[in-house]
Amino acid sequence: MSSLAPIADDALTAPPISRRPGKNAAIALVVLIVTALVPQIVTSPSRLNLAVLILMAAQLGVAWNILGGYAGQISLGHAAFFGVGSYTATLLFMNFGISPWIGIPAGGLLAALIGLVVGWSCFKLKGHYFAMATIAIAEIMQIGFNNWEYAGAAVGLSLPMIQRGWSVMIFSEKASYYYLALGLLVFSLLVNFAIERSFLGYYFRAIKDEPDAARSIGVGLTVFKQMALFASSFLTAMGGGLYAFKELYIDPPSVLATGLSIKMALAAILGGVGTLFGPVVGAVILTAIEEGSRALLGGSGRGTDLILYALIIIGVAIYYPRGVIGWLLDRRDRKTRHAAR
Repeated sequence: MSSLAPIADDALTAPPISRRPGKNAAIALVVLIVTALVPQIVTSPSRLNLAVLILMAAQLGVAWNILGGYAGQISLGHAAFFGVGSYTATLLFMNFGISPWIGIPAGGLLAALIGLVVGWSCFKLKGHYFAMATIAIAEIMQIGFNNWEYAGAAVGLSLPMIQRGWSVMIFSEKASYYYLALGLLVFSLLVNFAIERSFLGYYFRAIKDEPDAARSIGVGLTVFKQMALFASSFLTAMGGGLYAFKELYIDPPSVLATGLSIKMALAAILGGVGTLFGPVVGAVILTAIEEGSRALLGGSGRGTDLILYALIIIGVAIYYPRGVIGWLLDRRDRKTRHAAR
């Protein structure tokens, strides 16, 4: 059996959809309002930058969750789509003066089309073979960009700061990036919510849980896996485009690294795959651990984040395969049963 079996069998099983949509919508609205007020409360640039990183990590986890959580296809090469989005938006802006408001969606569309090509070949594989294939594709992509002179090769690309403002998504303060990241996260959550409540969500879960049964009733497994990959890669590339304009510099190690792919997957797995807000919870925990290790260890802690990722994966697979959200739901169910006695 695959080494990913504990995750594939348990962690990728979504809890039932809540029967209290009104209450959940009210809670989500309150959380959104409070989150939108963060830049008015947090004045420290470093802390606000940390908040931006959390939002961006959450958005990437939500994007990965469509393919890995709902459809059950564990991809460890999503950095390829992130990198395509970053480079597309950057090159369109630098060489043709195309606004990032157009370049970022264009990068998302290009990544989604590449995803269809990737899916056509990789979806013939199952389990850990599929995960290994996605890693290989991301590594090939990184090697290609490392040697592509038009894209800056190993030196990378720096965005010019000759103009600032919303039209070019270049700002001297972090609050604007915060609202852009928050807007993209909300958009990604809405896409996930729409998928979860539509026939696509039911088909994706059927493909994940009972692929043979789904095939027997006429569900085209490859077609719907392609749909999941298309949406997931599009949103991932959108996050990559925003990252490029936030950092104003990209190179292959920063936008195409395998560690980035693992972090996307781990945010969803830690928080609770196949759930709407699980990746958000996981991203908060992961980013806090990552930034905390950097603050404590500094340069000597280089690579510590990958070690922590590995330990977290082991811990989640063994003790909490349904993630933090699943653990909270289990606690709620136990309290409900105890109160009913």
